[in-house]
Amino acid sequence: MSSSLGTSRVGKKTGHLKHKKESAIELAAKIKQRALEAKEEENESEVSVGDNDDGGKVFESFKELKLVPELLESCEQMNFTKPTPIQAEAIPHALEGHDIIGLAQTGSGKTAAFAIPILQALWYAQTPYFACVLAPTRELAYQIRETFDALGSNMGLRCVTIVGGMDMMDQARDLMRKPHVIVATPGRLMDHLEHTKGFSLRALKYLVMDEADRLLDMDFGPALDKILKIIPKERITYLFSATMTSKIEKLQRASLHNPVRVAVSDKYSTVDTLIQSLMVVPDGYKNTFLIYLLNEYVGKSMIIFTRTCAHTQRTALLARILGFSAIPLHGQLSQSQRLGALNKFKSGERQILVATDVAARGLDIPDVDIVINYDIPTDSKAYIHRVGRTARAGKSGKSISLVTQYDLELILRIENVIGTKLPKDVPDKDIILSLHDSVDKAFSEAVRQTKEFHDNRKENGRDRRHRNTDRNEK
Repeated sequence: MSSSLGTSRVGKKTGHLKHKKESAIELAAKIKQRALEAKEEENESEVSVGDNDDGGKVFESFKELKLVPELLESCEQMNFTKPTPIQAEAIPHALEGHDIIGLAQTGSGKTAAFAIPILQALWYAQTPYFACVLAPTRELAYQIRETFDALGSNMGLRCVTIVGGMDMMDQARDLMRKPHVIVATPGRLMDHLEHTKGFSLRALKYLVMDEADRLLDMDFGPALDKILKIIPKERITYLFSATMTSKIEKLQRASLHNPVRVAVSDKYSTVDTLIQSLMVVPDGYKNTFLIYLLNEYVGKSMIIFTRTCAHTQRTALLARILGFSAIPLHGQLSQSQRLGALNKFKSGERQILVATDVAARGLDIPDVDIVINYDIPTDSKAYIHRVGRTARAGKSGKSISLVTQYDLELILRIENVIGTKLPKDVPDKDIILSLHDSVDKAFSEAVRQTKEFHDNRKENGRDRRHRNTDRNEK
């Protein structure tokens, strides 16, 4: 009896497990089917340049885009003659009211690709807090603001920049003037949404996430999540990025509705008008090789990229001590100092900008002749963005990388990513040897001045903390 009962139980259990297994298989099949359907819908709604039968429409002028006269006039004033590939692909879809995913290499004209459709829509709407552009760095935010100001100069545009490092009260006053466009870094925008009375983005119509891959790399994820929850779901969203990563795809699914995808370059590469080379540097001679290059290309506009803030400060001082017109740009400078450095370089007051990767992404600095990689970046993508500061908008340019024995693996990785072997430049050994002693002495002085700079920063920081403590006690 018990044996029979046991067999019956085993049979029931086996039957139950079989039924459970079948249910699991059916469920898996349904999930797979739903995923396939969703993918098909996504493919139908996303149009990429490579998928277009006509290879993408070519526009000979901005007039063909049927923009309002005020915008066309601004384009002429900015010497915009013909839309770049990303503009030609993105603007028509954007003017039709589609969400956009834009993938394009650096220097492709992405800012105007999203600014023009927003300003065209604003011309008819004329409402405050109409659009918000999120950028990963303060410098890029100011640059985007400049583009909006220039394009909107004939239509009474009110635009503000909201970034860290600036006075919150001044920014709050700017926001209370009800600007049409807000260009911001995510962290500072979130601060105002949480703490500035009377400010909200409930009426927002357009959201732009520029350099979205870097927004996520810089840990802005939590702030972005909060912003996306606060702003209206019924809006138009543009997402522009150099690369399409899994993080970007997740952000796309969370924030875009049936986007049109435009991509002018699937391959992560440098432009054809850029001449790239390297110099193999013996141990202890890197500064001498750098000064040799500054002598060789004296009078040219140059950006020297270094790995750390200390290297940037020290290298700029070394160049200055030896009579070169150099200025540093790095994260340990105040916001006004950083903007001042950029403006002096852009205006030609300083011909050499020594910078960390804070200047590698998105900044549109016209007429940079040469980029020098004093330190080789550990990330191959950072190399692409650095050398992308020159050879912009169809112009030619040159990049030179100083390679020590410790950089060989990094250079091999970079060559693999860009798909080309960098040719070697060989300097005149006699000139290098004749420069070396003078450069070494100047370097010692630069080290002393850099230490002084950091000591002063610490002292000023302590003074500020004391002042804040005194205020709080009062």
